[in-house]
Amino acid sequence: EELLIALVSGGHCLITGAPGLAKTLLVKSIAQIFHLKFQRIQFTPDLMPADITGTEILQETPEGRQMVFVKGPIFANMILADEINRTPPKTQAALLEAMQEHQVTAAGVRHVLPEPFFVLATQNPIEMEGTYLLPEAQLDRFMFNVVIDYLPEDDEVAVVIAEDLVRYAVRLAAGSRPHQDGAADFINEWVSWGAGTRAGQYLVLGAKARALLRGRAHVTPEDIQTLAYPVLRHRILINYRAEAEGVTVGNIVQRLLEAVKGSNVLTAAR
Repeated sequence: EELLIALVSGGHCLITGAPGLAKTLLVKSIAQIFHLKFQRIQFTPDLMPADITGTEILQETPEGRQMVFVKGPIFANMILADEINRTPPKTQAALLEAMQEHQVTAAGVRHVLPEPFFVLATQNPIEMEGTYLLPEAQLDRFMFNVVIDYLPEDDEVAVVIAEDLVRYAVRLAAGSRPHQDGAADFINEWVSWGAGTRAGQYLVLGAKARALLRGRAHVTPEDIQTLAYPVLRHRILINYRAEAEGVTVGNIVQRLLEAVKGSNVLTAAR
């Protein structure tokens, strides 16, 4: 609702949320609904202003060699500026100027952006090392700061797919998130960030493929338990206390499997 209000009002939005919460899918779906041209720009530390606004290149024309302006990805109706805090202030300023003026300037020539023009910028709240925080004056250009949090368990099950053992996969992913309702003590003690909704999706998808490769038409709890390690291993971030105590992500996944193993969901699935 907040995104739609901003779009109708002609404003821009800053979206804050963990990875895997369908932020890109949300913005792309809105663009499709309104039949708007959509572009996604992944902001990185080496991204230059010309990489998003466009640049002039020398081309052969009927009149001879001329400098021709090649439009950048910002020439669209709806821009998803993914992880805007990963890129240096100079590139951030180029985007924010386009947001304010609805135009870009290259070699002294003004190029008007298409209308309507909306920017939806995301910030990743984890791994803040090497990021460039937006100054207050630039943050003020965004109409809303929309916070996207983890879904309730029932909604997350519906996102993954409604079938047997899905709730078990979702609870494994949700159980890795510290300081949430029902989080285990060892998770709160050792984990700084847990897995997102995408982890549950990949657990189910991988379990289906594993069952097929073993000649079965159904998924078993063992399939999900086996794939929990490769799915969660790179999605769980441990804190300094865990590192000091020699605790690895593998140890945490093992403890998580033991904690969720006796749940009613798994018993019912069997």
